[in-house]
Amino acid sequence: MAFYELRQYTVRPGKMEQWLELMEGSIIPFQVAQGMVICGSFRGETDDSVYVWLRRFESEAQREALYAAVYESDTWKNEIAPQVGDVIDREEIKVQRIVPTSRSTVQ
Repeated sequence: MAFYELRQYTVRPGKMEQWLELMEGSIIPFQVAQGMVICGSFRGETDDSVYVWLRRFESEAQREALYAAVYESDTWKNEIAPQVGDVIDREEIKVQRIVPTSRSTVQ
């Protein structure tokens, strides 16, 4: 069964627009090009420190392969990762694996 990864980030004060530009202009397109399925990207409606996104995996083997393709790549290590710590608090990252319930519309 497919599972999802709910990722919650704390954006540094005054950095939401910069973070969205990085996510939507670089991170999401790069990850999708590597095969990641990004189901949603969200910001807090009234709290500019809140950013949440959702990724879908068909299996643990697929997740491991996609993690390697993304996070072990030169593009990630040299171009994208160095920018991330400037706009989000890496120590506050929360990642939760979730699975759809039987009545969920996303299976």
